[in-house]
Amino acid sequence: MHSEKTVSSQLVYNGDIVKIRIDTIRMPDGYETNRTIVEHADCIAVVAIDEKNNVLLVNQFRKPIEKGLLEIPAGGIDPGEDAETAARREMQEETGYLPQKLVRLGGVYSAPGYCTEYLHLYLATDLAPSRLFAGDTEGIEIVRVPIPEIRKMLSTNKITDAKSIAGLYMFLNTGGKIRNTKF
Repeated sequence: MHSEKTVSSQLVYNGDIVKIRIDTIRMPDGYETNRTIVEHADCIAVVAIDEKNNVLLVNQFRKPIEKGLLEIPAGGIDPGEDAETAARREMQEETGYLPQKLVRLGGVYSAPGYCTEYLHLYLATDLAPSRLFAGDTEGIEIVRVPIPEIRKMLSTNKITDAKSIAGLYMFLNTGGKIRNTKF
């Protein structure tokens, strides 16, 4: 595997959520080309399981694709915040529950071909009601899905969000060992 040496980097957009830069890179053979890179802070995504062995999904409208998606709760990590704290906060904001147990499932890069974002994936259990008001979560609908139905939803494209697919498969591949539940 070869690496690409950065010759120059130019910031072309500096927004609230993303920055966009164009890097001029040199290939091992000396050829120079450009790479457009979206800089995005790391995020978290949570597979939340309630006391009845349902997965808590959120149904929310996504403007870039002009439709609603079923997703696992997720969000950004605030400056100075660690991933676990962000996972607890986002669970409160999006679902109204605070997990008493949080276990790291792993992590994934969301779109490494052009974006720096890394998603920390967690399993949340022992959920306690704990509403925390967040202004931008008003349109979120909670959808409870029994664990056995998740595989079918994944295989029939009822869940098409990449972070949700990754997190749910990571959870399903544990076979319930993380939470001592068979499914």
